[in-house]
This record gives sequence, structure tokens and C-alpha cells, in this order.
Amino acid sequence: MATRIKKDDQVVVISGKDKGSRGRVLLVQREFDRVLVEGINKLKRHTKPTPKNPSGGIIEREQPIHVSKVMLIDPTTDKPTRVHFQVGDKGEKVRIAKSGAAIK
Repeated sequence: MATRIKKDDQVVVISGKDKGSRGRVLLVQREFDRVLVEGINKLKRHTKPTPKNPSGGIIEREQPIHVSKVMLIDPTTDKPTRVHFQVGDKGEKVRIAKSGAAIK
């Protein structure tokens, strides 16, 4: 099954506390319908000192966000767009933005 959002796509958050923020998809968790977006949905984690991290402290990292809260950015117009699929010449599925541009 083809997915509408893939790793390294540029997306914009359309709802939630990070609404309007843009970022690159780092990870797609298809079984949970979640994506990990660079710089979005950051969590502060207080950690104790360990041999790996001897100073401990507060670590910020991204958490997954539901895939319905992000939209793909159209490569031609640089705006959020919906995605549909077409069958290409060789029988493969190709992602198409609503503007008609193919998405790699």
C-alpha cells in the first residue's frame, strides 16, 4: 500500500500547538499512523547522570504526531496540498499533488 507521506517529505502542521510549523519527516510509523517531524512536538525529558551522559540534565526531543495533523507541501507552489495517486507508465503508483505536479 502506498502512503501519502514518506520520509524526507516537507510537511506543515495543520492543527495542535505547533500549527503552522514546517518541518521534514524523519520517521513514518505506519502501524500507529504517526510521523516524526523535525522540530515539531518537542518534549523535555529530565534525565539522571549516566555513564553515557555524565552531566544528566534536560534533554529535548521530538515525539511522533498523528499523520492527520500534517499536510504535504506542494513542491511547485510551496503551499500545503492534498495528495492523490495515479498509475504511471510502468504500472507504479505515483503521488500527485492537487496542482497536478508529481511528488517524488
